[in-house]
Amino acid sequence: MYKNLILKSGRDRSILNRHPWVFSGAIKTMPSAENGDIVAVRDNQQTLLGYGYFSPQSQITCRMFEFTSQEMDFSAAPYWHQKIEKAYQLRKSLVTGPHTNAYRLLHAEGDFLPGIIADIYTDIAVVQLLIKGTEKVLLHLMSGLQALGIKHIYLKNKHSPGFREEVVTPNGFLTGEEAGLHVVIQENGLQFSIDIEKGQKTGFFIDQRDNRDLLRKYTAGKRVLNAFSYTGGFSVYALAGRATLVHSVDISKDATSICDANVALNFGPAAAHQSITADCFDYLRHTTEAYDVMVLDPPAFAKNAKAVPNAARGYKDLNMTAFKKIRPGGILFTFSCSQNIDKDLFRKIVFSAAADAGRNVRILHQLTQPVDHPVNIFHPEGEYLKGLVLHVE
Repeated sequence: MYKNLILKSGRDRSILNRHPWVFSGAIKTMPSAENGDIVAVRDNQQTLLGYGYFSPQSQITCRMFEFTSQEMDFSAAPYWHQKIEKAYQLRKSLVTGPHTNAYRLLHAEGDFLPGIIADIYTDIAVVQLLIKGTEKVLLHLMSGLQALGIKHIYLKNKHSPGFREEVVTPNGFLTGEEAGLHVVIQENGLQFSIDIEKGQKTGFFIDQRDNRDLLRKYTAGKRVLNAFSYTGGFSVYALAGRATLVHSVDISKDATSICDANVALNFGPAAAHQSITADCFDYLRHTTEAYDVMVLDPPAFAKNAKAVPNAARGYKDLNMTAFKKIRPGGILFTFSCSQNIDKDLFRKIVFSAAADAGRNVRILHQLTQPVDHPVNIFHPEGEYLKGLVLHVE
């Protein structure tokens, strides 16, 4: 029923170990299939190993979503609905509740559904299709989301010059009556205004929810800097933890304006908070403020493997400046969301920055993404968020 992708002899080990990516160099025979078609992946002896989405223009030529030796048919909705239901039950048991109504429902390979991200904001699902294959089963994915009681589905794809996947469905609401593009969500009892259309990612950085909650425990009576503050997630939590002063620094005026609105939403106009629109590197170098707690949560510096050396220098410079500026006894929350910088390399970079700054530093916590961003144990590349909480003498 499905065209066959045949692997070279001896190149099936990663598939037998359930790694979902088939690279072009492992392929003996390409299928006569179109971009996004489901193909059957077979070893050099024609033994069926599973099924995946074909992507002939990508180095990752096939992304597998089913490992099986049995012939299967994926044309009906129940298969896809079952996968979505399993993902939902995990979130329902661990994340959602009376104080949190925003979470990631589908996390690509982490939920055995490569090529799709779906974040829930109250009753709206914001969906990103990362490959053509997910667009070809979009109707099944949509009906699976609706079966959970989700009223609105908004497609938000990032189209860039290097995007080769030919996803053509236009951004916007896909189902039902259009909802507003601005929604107020609740996270751990705090409120945030989300711009679904113009906000980064799907509108909010849900992946820092647990780490923001941890920050709240460190800020009572402290002066706090939130660098790369975006719309103020860490800032709101710092104020909730009874910080005496919070400065939010971001290069985007739009972001700092929304940050101010989120602070006011939770604490009113008289909160001990100030937004500063500035380059965070420059601000850290030149500020004379003395902070007890600093948060460094920059955007991804390494978009690909070639960018890793420059990214490493950027992370080191940023952290070294923070080590030099923070008050004795201070607490530094530092992060990298670059998938190409693994946690061991990030820790070495921060170690090097601490050594050059000449400060004694201890690790209090090693942080990662929350449970609604699960990592498929067979796909370690899914562990993209790294963080350290450091005590600086």
